[in-house]
Amino acid sequence: MAFEVQNFEEEVLRASHEKPVLVDFWAPWCGPCRVLGPVLEKLARENGATWKLAKVNADVHPELSMRYGVRGIPAVKLFVNGQVVDEFTGALPEPAVRQWLDKALPSEWKQWLSEAETALAEGDAERAERLLRRVLDEQPTNPQAQALLAQIRVFDDPEEAARLAAGASTAEPRFLHLAEAVKTIARLLRLQQNPDALPDEPGKEAYRAALDALARRDFDAALERFIEVIRTNRYYDDDGSRKACIALFNLLGEQHPVTRRHRRTFDMALY
Repeated sequence: MAFEVQNFEEEVLRASHEKPVLVDFWAPWCGPCRVLGPVLEKLARENGATWKLAKVNADVHPELSMRYGVRGIPAVKLFVNGQVVDEFTGALPEPAVRQWLDKALPSEWKQWLSEAETALAEGDAERAERLLRRVLDEQPTNPQAQALLAQIRVFDDPEEAARLAAGASTAEPRFLHLAEAVKTIARLLRLQQNPDALPDEPGKEAYRAALDALARRDFDAALERFIEVIRTNRYYDDDGSRKACIALFNLLGEQHPVTRRHRRTFDMALY
C-alpha cells in the first residue's frame, strides 16, 4: 500500500522533523479501520504539502503498538519533531477528522496566537495586537483572535471591538465569555456618550458616574458605583449594573487585583 510504513524511524520519526506525520495504527481484520482508512488517505492526498500519512499494521508491528501505548484500533497519532503531539482512537467521520486536523496541526498563526496571549498576560497589549492582526490576516474569521483583539480594542474603539466580538460567536467557552463581556462594555461606552438615553429612575446619577469612570478606565470607581446601583435599584437599565460588573470581571480576569477587591462586595450586593 502506498502509505504503509516500511521503516518507522525514517518514514515517521525523522520525516516528522520536516513536516507533521499522521500515523494510522490499523489491522486488516478491523472493521472501523476499513472505514477510517480511506478517509485518512483521501485527506492525505488533498494535503500532501502540509502533512503526510503513514499506516502501521498493528499485526505486523506489535512492538510499535506497545511502544506508543496503542490499546485499541484504529489509533491515530500525530508526530511532530519525533514526538506525539495529539491523537484519537476510533473511526471518526470525515468532517470530524478535518476538524481535529485543523486543531491539531501546528502552524505559524497558532504560534502567533500563543505569543499574543503571553504578551497580554505580561501587559504588552501593543505587541499582542500586532500578533493578533497577523493572525487575522491569515485567518480572518478566527474566533479566538477576534475575541482577544476585541478585548484590547474595546476602550479605544468600541465599535470595532463589538464587530470583532460578534465574530467570536464560535469560540471555545473562555473566549466566548470574553467576547460577551466586550459586547457589554462596548454598549456601556456608547451609552456614556448618550446619557439622555438613561431611564429617569432612582440610581441614574450613580449609574452615570459609573459609566464616566468606565470610560476613563477607572475600574475601581466604576465597580463601586455599579454596586451602589445594584443596592438601590437592582434592575436599572435592564439589570445593567450586574451585567457591567460581570463583564468587567471577565474582561480583567478573576485574578486581577480590581476583580479580587470587588468580587465579594458584588456577590453580597446581589443577595
